[in-house]
Order: sequence, then C-alpha cells, then structure tokens
Amino acid sequence: MRTSIWLVRHVQTQYNREQRYQSHSNSPITAYGIRQQAALAHRLRRIPFTLALTTATERTQATAAAILAHRQLPVPTLIDPAWAESAHGTWEGLTYREVLQRYPTEARQRFADALHGRASGGEALADVAARVQQGWLALLREHTGERILIVTHATPIRIVLCSLTGMPLTQHWQWRIDLASITAIDIYASSPIIRFVNEVPRL
Repeated sequence: MRTSIWLVRHVQTQYNREQRYQSHSNSPITAYGIRQQAALAHRLRRIPFTLALTTATERTQATAAAILAHRQLPVPTLIDPAWAESAHGTWEGLTYREVLQRYPTEARQRFADALHGRASGGEALADVAARVQQGWLALLREHTGERILIVTHATPIRIVLCSLTGMPLTQHWQWRIDLASITAIDIYASSPIIRFVNEVPRL
C-alpha cells in the first residue's frame, strides 16, 4: 500500500516579490501568482486527491482552492497548523537589509546558531522541525493509502526532505523550493520514495 504526498509551495505574494520575511501575514497574491495558480491546477488536474491540508494563511488556502476547483468530487480541505511557515516574530514584513539595520545584534546571534537562533517572538528551526515532524507522522498514521495535497511553505517542505534523506537540518537551505513548486513523495511500508523535488509547472 502506498501513501502519496504532494507538497506544494504557495504562489507569489507581494511580500515575496519585495523579498520580505513572511509567515503569518496575508500579503496579497500578485498577478503572476494568479498565473501560477492556473499552472498548478492544470498540472495536478488528474491527481485524485483524497484530502488537502493548508495552513491558516490566505496564500496557501487560495492556492489549494485553485488546484481543487472544478473537480467532479469535492476534496475535503483542512487547516493544519503543523505546516505553518517559521514564525519570524519582529522580523515579519521586513527585508533582510531592514532586519540588519534594526536588529543587528539579534541577527548575528540568530545566524550564528542556525538550529536554535530566533528573532524576538519568532521560532527556531528546531521548533519548526518538531511540529512538522509531528504533523508528518500524524498524517501517515491517520491517512495510510491516501493521496494527500499539502499546500504549505518552503521551510516545512525542506524539513521533510531533510528528515527523509538524513540531511542535517542546518543544511535545509540546500533544498531549492520555489514558489508554486511541487514535491512528490510516495510512502511504502519499507521506505519512502522521493519522486521529484521542486517541479515548477510552466505558465
């Protein structure tokens, strides 16, 4: 029996275009993001998903809705906080340059400890990994044999890939996960098979 997991990163928002830190904020989806939604929907139109998970953000919910629209049978869609992006705390909405200008000491401390460093009011990578892993195990336990769409963010997808391949979490950034990309994983009783990573449908 195979459990098929399709991890999709949300489409472009205004914050993405401006290269701002974005976790819980609901920045508007751009015109380019709307085109990305259509490309994702076309690419995944024949995949018979049995369940969809999103985060609480508008960008993941809108992306999932576009993918699942116009299907003969509705696909149950749930919000699962386990798949949320890393909380950026006081850095939310700022660019990297603005962070260095406003919080230089905090930025140095955070980047010096990739696993446990955090912005004020934010999450450390270790914290995010713990909740993603909990969500992943719950998903496999409760939905064995299903085809599941997870519309999420870059960090949770990288964490899953690190976990499956044995790569240290501190190197998670080595997985390129573009906006509107698809990563597909099949889970068998013996082992997982990573079908592909970071496929970006053509517009």
